[in-house]
Amino acid sequence: MSLTNEALLSTLDPPPFDPLQPSIPISYPLKTIQELESRAYFKSFHYPFNKSSVPLKSSVLDDRPRILVCHDMQGGYVDDKWVQGGKNESAYAIWHWYLIDIFVYFSHNLVTLPPPCWTNTAHRHGVKVLGTFITEGSDGIETCNKLLATKESAQMYAERLAELAADLGFDGWLMNIEVSLDPSQIPNLKEFISHLTQTMHSSVPGSLVIWYDSVTITGELSYQNQLNERNKPFFDICDGIFANYWWQEDYPKLSAAVAGDRKYDVYMGIDVFGRGTYGGGEWNTNVALDVCKKDDVSAVLFAPGWVYETKQPPDFQTAQNKWWGLVEKSWGVVKFYPNSLPFYSNFDQGHGYHISVEGGQVSNAPWNNISSQGFQPFLEYKDNPTPDSIQVLVDFKEASYSGGVNITFKGTLKDHNDFTARLFQGKLLLGELPLHMTYSVQSDGGSLLGLSLQFSSTLNERISVLIAPWETNQLSNKFSQVIVPNRVNKQELAPGWVIQESSIEMNGYTLTEIHAVCYRPKPEIGKLSLEHKSDGHNDKLAQGPSEYFAVLGHITIKTSKDNPVFPPSSSWLVEGQYIKWSSGSQGSKSLSVKIAWKLKDGSNFQSSKYNIYVEKLAKTTVGNSGGRVEGIQEYIGVAYVEAFYVYDLSIPSTTTTLKFIIQVCGVDGASQKLDDSPYYQLDVEASNHVTIPIRNYGEMTSSRTSWTNANPGRRLFIRLKDYGTPRLLGDLMGYDRPLQERARYVFVDMLRRFGKMDTQLHTIERRLLLMSLVVLSMILWVLNHNGMKTYW
Repeated sequence: MSLTNEALLSTLDPPPFDPLQPSIPISYPLKTIQELESRAYFKSFHYPFNKSSVPLKSSVLDDRPRILVCHDMQGGYVDDKWVQGGKNESAYAIWHWYLIDIFVYFSHNLVTLPPPCWTNTAHRHGVKVLGTFITEGSDGIETCNKLLATKESAQMYAERLAELAADLGFDGWLMNIEVSLDPSQIPNLKEFISHLTQTMHSSVPGSLVIWYDSVTITGELSYQNQLNERNKPFFDICDGIFANYWWQEDYPKLSAAVAGDRKYDVYMGIDVFGRGTYGGGEWNTNVALDVCKKDDVSAVLFAPGWVYETKQPPDFQTAQNKWWGLVEKSWGVVKFYPNSLPFYSNFDQGHGYHISVEGGQVSNAPWNNISSQGFQPFLEYKDNPTPDSIQVLVDFKEASYSGGVNITFKGTLKDHNDFTARLFQGKLLLGELPLHMTYSVQSDGGSLLGLSLQFSSTLNERISVLIAPWETNQLSNKFSQVIVPNRVNKQELAPGWVIQESSIEMNGYTLTEIHAVCYRPKPEIGKLSLEHKSDGHNDKLAQGPSEYFAVLGHITIKTSKDNPVFPPSSSWLVEGQYIKWSSGSQGSKSLSVKIAWKLKDGSNFQSSKYNIYVEKLAKTTVGNSGGRVEGIQEYIGVAYVEAFYVYDLSIPSTTTTLKFIIQVCGVDGASQKLDDSPYYQLDVEASNHVTIPIRNYGEMTSSRTSWTNANPGRRLFIRLKDYGTPRLLGDLMGYDRPLQERARYVFVDMLRRFGKMDTQLHTIERRLLLMSLVVLSMILWVLNHNGMKTYW
């Protein structure tokens, strides 16, 4: 019998998504009002993975015109839905965070929950993140009928939304009621918006609820494209309005007049795709921005993913930088960093072809994870660079010191010339403690890379400091002070990288700018360095004397030279949960397991992330019997919460034990040594099982057992050889379980103990235990013959 194409495709369809079942963690929306009301999301396996781990340091919006970015791309939840990261090295990302005040994650689902990767990186850059609540179409009308049935229902649903935002760590909601309503529903709609705003403010200080210009105060779905008397009642009870993007040139000024002293809470929509938007959007988006800036109101950039979706030439990196360069030219920089210490950036954009940790490459697989973005440099886009200049670019192919990228400087630089490039614009007020700076470089022997720091005082006095590996006469006259840093030797850990360290005291000054400085050494110094190769630079200077090439790997700024003191491995509690084994060919296996960890004393260590490695150990019969052969520590991913789900890990037949290592990473970029890191060790499952059915007892875990999730009707596989511990046995013997099942568990445990007693107990004790087994078997026989079904 042959299958039609349609039938064949239907047989290949994956099973329906069940959020209760363990699987690769994803972000997903709520599609029905019932899901929102029932709080079902909090029971999902994916829920704990979707919490943001980066708090917003400042909750106060600046009192000025603002930029809101509304991210609407391909229906949402694309590459960014994979919480632990995906495999698309070309995945979409935003990295011009210094031009953004508020980020909205938008989709056409009822409740759009921002994937934590966006919240993490936006918060890192000081940007607020909002989810979206939208009702549209016939389903939207039914939703509103239920939502707005009573004042109490409106309040209840508002509280459900506030709870989600507070628990997942984002900062509020864009509210889009895009259906016509009966005028009698408007009072409860106002109650819904008002109660949501008040509840958000009390649960998340600095949070925002922004109203979308759709339904009017009379219940009519009519876009006003401005703030006026027909939508102002909603504006008055929340934190702002997103005006639809079909506005005319004078609408921003008219809206500002209606808003009065709240004019910065008016966000004029600009559709980057250009659908009816003023100026036409696309490469003319700045035309509308200029009008908003002139009239002193805020602006919304709707769907800036246009650059990515329409494949603007010549490539995404170039087109993205060029487009956001227009935004900067129109609006200017709105976020400044560094603004607190420690400050660390590896310039990572959240995607790439490899991953490095402190100078050593740990993975050469393509990847994407926006959570991994470091502080993004303020690189300036230059159209049509000349051949005799230095190009500055984020490079994904060359070696990285940390993460997946570096900043590469390459081009032509003649002797006695220098070149500077903006890296960061900050507002970092310094105190009495000295400033310690570390940065990593790879370069040709005659290409040197330094950093210049700009400081200002309260009296507007400006001081410039150059940190440069070799002093040079032509640069000395350009700076107030020149510091020659110390070179740190890390060739074993970071081959090819030169680590430079320096300190400076600038009490009372504010660090305002950091630039990279490209230059060449004095001729006699350059010759000496090439002859002795003592500076760690690459010997590539067989090129022309004016060719320049240098790579910047990272920058760290802090008030202490020392690395953080990481909690020792013994201070962590590490557990394996939802353990599932599968058999492969030739004795191989695969494993899925959730690994969770926390400090035993309940405290929180200020970490930035956790690198996850696995070491596959094998027994050896050579030398000491029963010993283990250490395997390679294989990087398998990164976690931003205290849990990581290992999915379908391939295990060779020779492996007997798995050791999962959780490498704690500090906010200053330092990483705990792998040998000192917490770990979870798991013996590879034996092939023989006894199957015991368990009914609806939820998750059971132990470092010595191989449980799967025990949902109703599922079976748990228990290894007799390794089964249980006294604590686990006590859990299984809970008195809420039927006597028959408790007896069976005791029987299994006694069998296991009996099998191990040849070296542990005397003969008389073995006989006593055997008698106990006989008695227990008789009890089970009686239970079975009293109408209770057994599985033995």
